[in-house]
Amino acid sequence: MIYGYVRVSTDKQTIENQRFEINRFCKNNKIKIHKWIQETISGTKTLAKRQLGALLQTVEEGDIIVCSELSRLGRSFFLIMSILSGCLEKGVKIWTIKDNYRLGDDIQSKVLAFAFSLSAEIERNLISQRTKEALARRKAEGKVLGRQPGRAKNVMLSGKEKQIRKMIREGKNNVEIGKAFGVHRGTVRVFRQERLTKWKLKKLFP
Repeated sequence: MIYGYVRVSTDKQTIENQRFEINRFCKNNKIKIHKWIQETISGTKTLAKRQLGALLQTVEEGDIIVCSELSRLGRSFFLIMSILSGCLEKGVKIWTIKDNYRLGDDIQSKVLAFAFSLSAEIERNLISQRTKEALARRKAEGKVLGRQPGRAKNVMLSGKEKQIRKMIREGKNNVEIGKAFGVHRGTVRVFRQERLTKWKLKKLFP
């Protein structure tokens, strides 16, 4: 029996791309998916909490699991190795499309699966380590981590200084100005403090 397995981490992602890749692969290789397994769950979750876990309990020798890439099975080294080990022991094959792996019960498959999983885990650890080191360095330098409040929204008012100065002279308050430009009154207040003071307009502030 041939199973198609697709997984996304959040409901904001779509499984359609993965299904398309698997269907195209099957058409090119003249095989047919007998059953689809699809779920929306993090790859770090234990198999007991995933539909993949139930699938691995029911597959039999000679079955094939087709997925878009090996990382769809899990996001940790030990989880992926556990899945591959269990499949190899049962005589179940795992085929991936992007990685182009045909993992069976031969020694090459075992070595390849181990090498891939190990390199993926090392890469994730290195990225995490570099991120932590960069944040620690910025903090040590006294820099504020994260986006400054209101900074991104204030960009929405960039280039509108003349219009805002005119509205201020007409007696418009922050609420009225905000409505005119589709922003919150707090964004207008911060913008006036940070930008318009450069043009010596403090006397115009309420």
